[in-house]
This record gives sequence, C-alpha cells and structure tokens, in this order.
Amino acid sequence: MPAHHSARGRRTAERKGDVRERAILDTCEELLAHKGYDAMTVGDVAQGAGITRGALYFYFGSKQEVVTALVARTVEQLWERSRVTAETDEPRQAISAALRRTVELWNEHGLVMRTAIDLSLTVPEIGELWNHTADLFIAAITTVLERAGIQAGTAPHQASAMARALCWMIERSFYHASQESREKLQEASETCEHIWLTSAGLKG
Repeated sequence: MPAHHSARGRRTAERKGDVRERAILDTCEELLAHKGYDAMTVGDVAQGAGITRGALYFYFGSKQEVVTALVARTVEQLWERSRVTAETDEPRQAISAALRRTVELWNEHGLVMRTAIDLSLTVPEIGELWNHTADLFIAAITTVLERAGIQAGTAPHQASAMARALCWMIERSFYHASQESREKLQEASETCEHIWLTSAGLKG
C-alpha cells in the first residue's frame, strides 16, 4: 500500500511539473512581446508564472534556457503542422498545405520564431534547434520537388539544392513579413507558394 501511494504521488508531481513548465514558457512568450528578450529577467518570468525564482530554477537554469525550451516547443509545433509536406502524394496540395500551416504558426508564435532567428547565431542550442528544423523542411521540400519530377541531387538545378534555397527564402520572407502585419504574412506566403510551384514546374 505505501508503494501505491508513492507512485500516485510521483504521477501527481509530474503532472504538476508539466503545468508549471507550461506556465513558465507561456509567460516567457508574453514577456517577449511586452519587454523583449534583453529586458526581461528570470524574476519577471517567475512572477508571471506565479512561482518563486527558486522554483523556476528547479526547471531551468537561466533565462536563456527558458527561451531555448520555448523555441523547442514552437519549432516542434511548426514541424508537426507542416509534416503533410512530406506525406501528401500530390505536390500542389503538399505545397499549399505546408505554407498554410506555416502561416498559421507564424501568426500565433511569430515573435518566438523571430527571436529564435535573432539568437541562432549567438546561442548555440537555439542555433542547433533552428538549423535542425530547417533540415527537416529541406528534406520535405526535396521530396515534393522530386515527386514533381525534379531530378534528385545536389547540383544547383537539382532537387536538394533548390529545396535548400526555397527553405531559407521562406524563412526570410516570413521573418520580415511577420514584423508588419497578418496581411503581409499572407502575401509572403502566396509569393513563396508561387516560387515553389514554379520551381517544381507546377505553375501554369
């Protein structure tokens, strides 16, 4: 019987920990919007999450670690929403669905993704997360291009190289458009879709 209570207690503690970690990350995202990365402090995050600084350090060792975890959560959502790119057989549908889901997430969490891009060169953990996500997208775009008839390979006219250029073009376009408005973000998506379709030989 004591062992049963102990296991139940551990499960309860784990659930409580998940809730607290989510509150910390949600607060961090709000503070990025209101104060920015440089101005916000660990104390701000702890206060917003309704916990003490000491309790926050049980989950994260620094502000940088909190932001890194927030980026990880966001890019996971980005990839999950856009996974259809690699799974849909019809290239046109794959391209349209991938960009639509990407727009949705940039509308919801664009500030986090801009922060990830801004910090990717100075915070190695965030740089690795962002580059790994880019690699997943490059592989997915490559698959779509090959299904559309583009030759496999890494030469400039082949699918892998074209996919890499498309991926980073999409990142830059969304990064700048998200700083302006939802309308600009949608325009950027339509432009990227046009270029992707054209690259795949599917336009017209």
